Amino acid sequence: MNAMRAPGHPLPPDELAAIDDAAAAWVARRDHGLTPAQQDEFFHWLAADPRHGERLARHQHGWNQLARLALWRPEHAAEPNPDLLAPATPPATRPARMLRWALPTTLAAAAAIALALAVRSRPPLPALTDSGPIYRQQVLDDGTLVGLNRHTHFTVAFTAAERRVRLTRGEALFSVAKNPARTFVVEAAGVTVRAVGTAFNVRIGPAGVDVLVTAGCVQLERPAAPLEEAPLLTAGHRVTIPFAGPPPPATAVSREEIDRTLIWQPRLLEFVSTPLVEVAAEFNQRNLVQLVIADEALCALPIGASFRSDNLDGFVRLLEASFGVAAERGPDTITLRRAR
Repeated sequence: MNAMRAPGHPLPPDELAAIDDAAAAWVARRDHGLTPAQQDEFFHWLAADPRHGERLARHQHGWNQLARLALWRPEHAAEPNPDLLAPATPPATRPARMLRWALPTTLAAAAAIALALAVRSRPPLPALTDSGPIYRQQVLDDGTLVGLNRHTHFTVAFTAAERRVRLTRGEALFSVAKNPARTFVVEAAGVTVRAVGTAFNVRIGPAGVDVLVTAGCVQLERPAAPLEEAPLLTAGHRVTIPFAGPPPPATAVSREEIDRTLIWQPRLLEFVSTPLVEVAAEFNQRNLVQLVIADEALCALPIGASFRSDNLDGFVRLLEASFGVAAERGPDTITLRRAR
């Protein structure tokens, strides 16, 4: 086995292409969810070479741009409408459409290939902020994955001995890369959460800091007003530490409660002859823009499709193209009626 190259040493084109291919594959696998064993394998791959994290970040950026295309799968059409997922730009400025897919599986595969080829020249991700309405996921230098809820901001201060993140606004889910020699610390509104290798959610709310552990355990501290016995929070437990006063005891939460808490994270929604009114309710739980069914006859319209929960625009385009639905878009709502 060849020794790992120094971070500043340029890679031969074939080695860089191999890293790009592996990064693209990991982006796709993470989008569908990793098992604990796969997550360990992923962290091992990230730690093997500093360039792995850099290339992964570039591919993740490209995947986010193509997510609406790669994850659209119709049930009632052999080919997608060519305008279904096109950007809202004048026809004269749209690039020529060079590919068409006959099967949904081919669609996803072609998008993955396009991703591998297109994002190699993309610049690195911007600063670690998310003030927009869309969920984002970022990879820190150590391989830790951070999912950002809407209007979330944090900064990073890593040293040789410690990995410290300061959450100043919003909510973030951390999947911490294992490194016992460098403690991972999250500061949020005066509360410190310490972990080595675990997964936990931190939210700054109106009354305090909510911490939910989904894997491993964390140590909670409040340096300005020490918590009694610096409580240890284990997987499947949560606690809300108030801005003032002692915290209540931690409580155990079910898998359903965890899912409700983390409902802001995008996930693949599968619909099989599901009434439109139920489909709309699923999207409305997970998006700021709300679907409003103004025509009662549409409520029972059966929908068969698979979409990411944050791909509301792609879903509405499908309704317009294939289900005889007219959509009226407002700043906070999309009103659905039968097309005349």
